[in-house]
Parts: sequence; structure tokens; C-alpha cells
Amino acid sequence: MKVEVLASVMHEDPEALIRRMRLDSDAVVINQCDRLDYREIEDSGNRIRFYSFPDRGVGRSRNEAILRAEGDICLFSDGDLVYEPGYADAVAAEFVQNSDADMILFNVKIEESRRTYHITERKRVHWYNCGRYGAVSFAVRRESLLSSGVTFSLLFGGGARYGSGEDSLFLKDFMDKGFSVYTAPVTIAEETAGESTWFEGYNEKFFRDKGVLYRHLYGRLARVMALRFLLAHRGTLCAEMSVGQAYRWMKAGSRKPEASVGIGSGSET
Repeated sequence: MKVEVLASVMHEDPEALIRRMRLDSDAVVINQCDRLDYREIEDSGNRIRFYSFPDRGVGRSRNEAILRAEGDICLFSDGDLVYEPGYADAVAAEFVQNSDADMILFNVKIEESRRTYHITERKRVHWYNCGRYGAVSFAVRRESLLSSGVTFSLLFGGGARYGSGEDSLFLKDFMDKGFSVYTAPVTIAEETAGESTWFEGYNEKFFRDKGVLYRHLYGRLARVMALRFLLAHRGTLCAEMSVGQAYRWMKAGSRKPEASVGIGSGSET
């Protein structure tokens, strides 16, 4: 069972990226930069395919990687990850152990102030708790992914109209198609500290964008789930404003009639 990393990065040098991320498996790297280029590198028996495109948007680059994936298991990644030794074997072992799983979510170490989950047991993921996991925790069987027809939204995520949420929408769409998602209490990587390309603080845009996202994730329950989200994270999210103000912005976002989440919907900015 071959694990292949699918990485979305910006302005990277192939050799430096391989060393910094400690890649020890095959990989497809989509490099958002200012040129068109392709390089293939053999590194310790691993095949690293490095594509450079001038296009922007994390959803677009992840979809480009999916189109080029060849491994049995696709492991989504960003350029700010450093992988644990033996990560590919650990991921493969979980799929061997759980033959029912189409996708398995893993732990990635993230600074405490930004952490939204920590997996402590193996269990199935459901619609009501899928919004907490980032794409870098996703490992998915390629056959299941291609069969599902699910892709990343071009309206949500870094470089898109709405700042984040493409990973939550991807996960929910995948489960809505009838595919099974489980968790595994296994840490595969650590995120290195760096400046975000989209996050500008817990401001009005952040909460309005979250409102749009929650409308598509939870439908009629969007406002209930929004309040639940704010109360659960009020110490971090509402340090500079009231929960009531943040909730009003999320409600306003959830009423946006023009938001759509399909891959062909709208355009990135």
C-alpha cells in the first residue's frame, strides 16, 4: 500500500522543501508561484513530482494534486508541515487495520491557540463534528476519492473569496456521498510557526466568512452550531469583542444568498 503526499505550497524550491518537510514517501507538490514548470526528483527511492503554476488558491492547488495522484493513499499536506519519521508506514498500517475506512484523520501538532482538535481514540466521524479537522489531517483511499467525485471548493480557503473552510466542506461532501471517515490517535506531523497568507485576526470578515461556511455545513442548524462554536472557543475568538457581536456577524454571513461551494462555482480572488 503506497502512501503519497499531496502538498499545496507557495514559492518553494524542490530540494529545500523535501529536506524541510522530511518527506519520506512519494509526493505530488503543487507550487503556487509565478511560472509554469515541472520537475521530477528521485529521493531515497521516493518519486517527488513538483509542478509550478501561476494560479492561486489552496482549493485549486489541492484539486490539481488530486488529478495527478497515483498512490493508494493520498495524504494532504501544506508546506509548513514537518513529518514524523515513519509517517507513511503509520498511515498505511491504520488503513490495513481498518478496512472499512475510506478516509482516516490523523493528529498534526499545532500551536495551542490554533488547535481545534486532538484525537485520542479510533472512532467514526459524523456530520456534526466534521468542522474541526484541517485538510492536513486527511488521508484517503484514492479509489474512494475518485469514486466520490468530491473536490475542494474554489470559494473557500486561502486565496479564495471566503477565508477558510474548504477542508470542512470537502469532508462533509465526502461523507454525504456515503463514504466512511474515521479518526486515529496517531501523530504524523508538526506544523511549523509561520505567517498565514489569509488569516488577519478574529475580525468582522472572519466571522462573516464563518457564517457563510456554517450555512453550507449545517443548513437550518447553522445558527445553533455558530453559537455552539463561539461559546466553545470564546476565550480565543472573542477576546476583543463580545460573543453577541461575533454571533451577529456570523448570522449575517449565513444569510448570504449568493454563496455556493461547488468546484465550478464563482471565481477566486
